[in-house]
Amino acid sequence: MNSLNQQYEEKMRPCIDLIDRLRSLGVDQDLGLPAIAVIGDQSSGKSSVLEALSGVDLPKGSGIVTRCPLELKMKKKKEGEKWCGKIRYRNHEEEIKCPADVDKKIREAQNTMAGSGAGISNALISLEIASPDVPDLTLIDLPGITRVAVEGQPENIGDQIKLMIQTYIKRQETISLVVVPCNVDIATTEALKMAQQVDPEGERTLGILTKPDLVDKGTEDTVVNTVHNQVIHLKKGYMVVKCRGQREIKQKVSLTEAIKRENAFFNDNVHFKTLYDEGFATVPKLAEKLTLELVHHIQKSLPRLGEQIKEKLKHTNAQLEKYGDGPPSDASERFTFLIDRVTAFTHDAISLTTGEELKFGANIFSILRKEFTTWKDTIDNSGLTFNWNIEREVAQYERKYRGRELPGFINYKTFEGMIQQHIKQLEEPAVQKLKQVAEIVKKELFNLAQCSFIGFPNLITIAKLKIEAIVNQKEIEAESMLRTQFKMELIVYTQDSTYSKKLGKRKREEAEQEKLSVRPHSSNENGATLKEMMKHFKSYYEIAGQRLADQIPLVIRYQMLQKSAAQLQRAMMQMLQDKEKTETLLLEDFGIQTTRSNHQGRIQRLSKARILLTEFSMNIYNFNSTPVQT
Repeated sequence: MNSLNQQYEEKMRPCIDLIDRLRSLGVDQDLGLPAIAVIGDQSSGKSSVLEALSGVDLPKGSGIVTRCPLELKMKKKKEGEKWCGKIRYRNHEEEIKCPADVDKKIREAQNTMAGSGAGISNALISLEIASPDVPDLTLIDLPGITRVAVEGQPENIGDQIKLMIQTYIKRQETISLVVVPCNVDIATTEALKMAQQVDPEGERTLGILTKPDLVDKGTEDTVVNTVHNQVIHLKKGYMVVKCRGQREIKQKVSLTEAIKRENAFFNDNVHFKTLYDEGFATVPKLAEKLTLELVHHIQKSLPRLGEQIKEKLKHTNAQLEKYGDGPPSDASERFTFLIDRVTAFTHDAISLTTGEELKFGANIFSILRKEFTTWKDTIDNSGLTFNWNIEREVAQYERKYRGRELPGFINYKTFEGMIQQHIKQLEEPAVQKLKQVAEIVKKELFNLAQCSFIGFPNLITIAKLKIEAIVNQKEIEAESMLRTQFKMELIVYTQDSTYSKKLGKRKREEAEQEKLSVRPHSSNENGATLKEMMKHFKSYYEIAGQRLADQIPLVIRYQMLQKSAAQLQRAMMQMLQDKEKTETLLLEDFGIQTTRSNHQGRIQRLSKARILLTEFSMNIYNFNSTPVQT
């Protein structure tokens, strides 16, 4: 580890400190941070590797020993400075004065987070160690992969552990440190399979081979080939280490002595000496490689991290704006707050019904335009049916009822009756369209109340009750107006000039069509007269239809939008006259309070994170002497 010169240390430590500070702010709750996650099957030697790197004893034993994710922060101190440690979990923070106490403190933390049994927890435990004998490095240790549950464990403990591991290693910001014993087939290990599933190209995976002293004779070349990346290729490659075995632990061989023995083992081994000479073996070389890998990974991730923080802040601020700042604590200010919220709601309700732009909610006029277009289509389709029916009825009249009249003459009362009959058929569709629009208005006003009073269930309830009553009342009034309109339409009337223009236009159009027609004109005088009468029927229906196409939407808009919004405004403002109901109306939903608090906390930590990144980009350069962009 002394091979890490001062220049590297000066550039690497700030990178690692930056991520550690971001994680201590809780930014890892919001987005992925660069990290090295240590994974391995049970009894792979994972804990021994971490002990060798950190210089402290970690919990050991049979079964699942690591029951919570353990963030292991190592900080290299100057020679001669004292060892110090600190453990954090939940709201607990405690100094550790002696390395021998680390094992005990981690077990206490795990019992607090995961219970005293054999279960696991996703809650993170943070252990910080500062010493002259450790590298500048941060690792996250995860529970060992198991297949069979033991006593005190749930049957699906294996699936729980895999799910926890996946949440870490699937992040693009995480390097997977896969620990595999030399004496097993690396291709069959569950840990490497999981790493390959989320990182098929091996770009974020580093393999660590352990227990080289336990390989069968004659299989040493397989280990060498694996480390040389010739068996299963990983872009970050492999390292091999020999840590303390169970016998050495029982003999209380110190970690310092274990490193000396490790150096001797690789230097003296005829098969593994090549790996030793090439820098692929021993814990110190592993520490050096891991530190460099982590720092390069951090530098590579910083631009994306800066963009993620920017986007997350923008999104969270937008979310928080929906919930507002919440009611003030002062009584007089609370009443003013209530007035402001109700006034804003009624103002938005009027804006909604007049088609003005709102912060949230749909443009109701774009919805109603479609409804009124379908109403116009109903009239047009009815006109086609009307034309066909009129032709049939006029012909039938000629055959059955014409007496002394000359051909082509129809009694005006009969003409009027035919017109009235077909207009009457549009009345119920018009009322049905009113009911559809009433439901749309009600829904949009409900949505507006929900958004305007978000977090205040009593205000939402009262607003919805008033909306329901007012819209229902206006629907009744609008229906009365519509039916009156149809009663007036039964009076067959239009201005002479209007009718003459429409009739003249129709005659010209039909004359043009007859000129283009290849069929011979009918010589039947009676048929010609009937055609003339049809022009009168169709001309008048076209006038009446256009009148209804405009008038029905006007009635609906006037009653359902304009008058509803005005009455809702009066009703909501009258509600404010009873000041004693202020507290009831401002009773806030607990879930909204929690959500607002969470958003505020996220904005606070992301803002601090952004400042840290800005300061870092101004003062730190990467190994190529180019500024780190954030």
